[in-house]
Amino acid sequence: MCRCGPVLAVAVLVAGTACTDPRPPPTSSPTTTSTVSSQVNPARISRVRSELPAGYEVADVIGPASPAAFWGFGPGWRTEPPQCSTLAGPATDDSTTRGWSGSGPGGIVHAAVTGSPTSPVTLDPVLLGDCGQWTVTSGNTAGIVSLIDAPVIDGATTVGMDTQAKTVVEGGTETLSAAYTFSAYVDDYLVFVTVVTDPGSPNPPLGREFAADLIVKTVSALRG
Repeated sequence: MCRCGPVLAVAVLVAGTACTDPRPPPTSSPTTTSTVSSQVNPARISRVRSELPAGYEVADVIGPASPAAFWGFGPGWRTEPPQCSTLAGPATDDSTTRGWSGSGPGGIVHAAVTGSPTSPVTLDPVLLGDCGQWTVTSGNTAGIVSLIDAPVIDGATTVGMDTQAKTVVEGGTETLSAAYTFSAYVDDYLVFVTVVTDPGSPNPPLGREFAADLIVKTVSALRG
């Protein structure tokens, strides 16, 4: 991870996000009339492991899976505004979650699907207007999350998030990380892909384009 010199308190980072962002809000793709007949099968998520570059180590996701967890935020994390927490960690049944994580030179890749016809995961479109930019904090880690344009997927609503996080460590230095997350709300399921990179790494990061492409391929694989 990238290490920098002494920094101001994490609270300064959070407070600084109150400034108004003059840029227009990003667009998320709305649900379209789907021509896809296959139903989502969470077990198929293992198929997209083959999309990783050569040399990646891959393991099944164990324990709670959410964008916030993949960003590196531990239990008890919170967001401001509070309602944006639904985008970072929607209420789900862990027993319905399937996924995998891969680690390699270009960063860490996570792919997961959660939900079921009896425990559906849905998106309140109001959140897209309320959460153009927001903060998430946990302990000594604070992040700024910005909505970004998401790829269009037939029959789904997609949301993109760019997360820049800092962790203040012993001695007053900080650890930086960057993550791109794309979520797709498909039928009764939430599918999400996160790519976490180290800004100080000498290796080329997989980045935003890879994450956007992977969410499209993941939804396709889940549909069969």
